[in-house]
Amino acid sequence: MSLIVGLGLAFLGHPVDENGEPGFCCMFWNVENLFEGRPHFRDKCNGIAKTIMLAGDAFGGLPDVVGLAEVENASVLRRLTSSTGLRKSDYAIVHYDSPDRRGIDCALLYRRSRFRKVFSKPCHLRDSAGRILPTRDILLAVLEPLATAGLPSRRCIPESVAVLVNHHPSKVGKDSGWRRAVAMARLLDLRDSLLAEGISRIIAVGDFNDAVAPAAGVYPAYPPGAGTIKFQGRWEKIDGCPVLEGFSAREHIFAPPCLSEPDRRFTGLKPHRSWSGPRWNGGLSDHYPIILECLPFN
Repeated sequence: MSLIVGLGLAFLGHPVDENGEPGFCCMFWNVENLFEGRPHFRDKCNGIAKTIMLAGDAFGGLPDVVGLAEVENASVLRRLTSSTGLRKSDYAIVHYDSPDRRGIDCALLYRRSRFRKVFSKPCHLRDSAGRILPTRDILLAVLEPLATAGLPSRRCIPESVAVLVNHHPSKVGKDSGWRRAVAMARLLDLRDSLLAEGISRIIAVGDFNDAVAPAAGVYPAYPPGAGTIKFQGRWEKIDGCPVLEGFSAREHIFAPPCLSEPDRRFTGLKPHRSWSGPRWNGGLSDHYPIILECLPFN
């Protein structure tokens, strides 16, 4: 895989302005069990921070928002943003503890120089009896853009944007599909509610644990068959953006060499994961991040 999968490929649409400038940059990454008490936690935080900064170098500035999955708590996010190279950035944290049995949550980082948080909340998933499912909540944050005087035109967003960070239930366990169906239905309900409230710019990103079709207006900038994880030698694209309102976007799979290792069992490369069972494997995640360059509609 190249540094940015498909960066040089022909683009199917045109979600950039006449100068080729995107609206803002959104990153999502499942960071594979970012737990504070585990060995090599400091190394992993430093590696995640370096990857975010590398994305900034590749896309002309640090991502304006970064959605994360599989973080333990707010403490690990504070360590990530204050004890690594990101300490010189201006990222603020949005996080809520979820009822997930593994103790993993979704989170959002956003740049204080770009946005003010209007409100945020965790959105539970419930079964048909109304009981909260013991899985990750969908994280909702509505961000209001700050004054754009002096900023390059590509960083201008004219009105508030709602960001929904997802990590839908896994395929582990019998009949797990209904849980993912509940999660997707909840996401679509949230989109409809936001639109009804007059919030017309919405972006949902996440790990959906199923092949995820990109939303209308999302244009893949990677070759057919590319994926964000590799399972038994086959690429799967389970991280993505199935809901996009008020924007068009170019989507990249961000796969710099530092995030990959040789696939010795099959062929080629695969994401360099942190853990292989109980053994430390030296990498950062079994997922590649995605990057969305978004241009707001007028």
